[in-house]
Amino acid sequence: MHTGKSYRPVTFAVELIMIAAGLLFLIPFYFLAVNSVKTFGDLLMDSAAWPKAIEWNNYARAWSITRFPQVFWNSLLVTVLSNLLLVLISSMAAYRMVRHNSRYNRILFALFVAAMVIPFQSVMIPLVKVTSSLGMMNSIWGLVVCYLGFGAPMSIFLFHGFVKSVPVEIEEAARVDGCNPYGVFFRIVYPLMKPMLVTVIILNTLWIWNDYLLPSLVLQSADLRTIPIATYAFFGQYTKQWDLALPALVLGILPVIVFFLLMQKYIIHGITAGSVKG
Repeated sequence: MHTGKSYRPVTFAVELIMIAAGLLFLIPFYFLAVNSVKTFGDLLMDSAAWPKAIEWNNYARAWSITRFPQVFWNSLLVTVLSNLLLVLISSMAAYRMVRHNSRYNRILFALFVAAMVIPFQSVMIPLVKVTSSLGMMNSIWGLVVCYLGFGAPMSIFLFHGFVKSVPVEIEEAARVDGCNPYGVFFRIVYPLMKPMLVTVIILNTLWIWNDYLLPSLVLQSADLRTIPIATYAFFGQYTKQWDLALPALVLGILPVIVFFLLMQKYIIHGITAGSVKG
């Protein structure tokens, strides 16, 4: 019979491998942080070396050129509004599909799942034509509606799996006590969805905050730029201002990194809760 001691060398080796893998994935962050405080000349000479002198002025210039408070507000507004609509509408749609398991709802859910595998590049031209004809181009709300359409399939898929784990008996007891359908959902089911709500918000936030392609298609005004679009302004056809682009990237990813670190404990719990077989 094996004892726990016989597994210690294997466990130690696995831990070393995982630590090495973690450090490997942190290398890009090292290059980003170190080179963001170098002069342009030092950055080109040796990007891996430690900076000879800390150039904090890079951050001040990047802050000013990108108009960071404005683009930060635009990114925050788009992300918050998109998440609010996605979690509300997707959770309600998934609940309806699960609790009213009709043929129509099964087909509709299958279409949502199929939409998850459609590449965004294949719908770029139709998207521009539709948003333009609806008057949603160059509008924050137009961008939010686009994110609602593209984010709904995955959100509904996750909520759909989670709702299956909610006992129907709880809802029946609420109906006996006089709850109407909306009361059952918002007072009983919705609070139970908290792990999945947080998971969907985290996943969508990471996607929306860092997205460049969709805002670049919908937003043309400089006053409506999000952080990725403002950062891309440092990369021209003939010049690449790495000494300014890297500080702008650091400023852009810091909020979402902090948000992810604060909320990451809910991801595994939420996805595990949603992995229920129907």
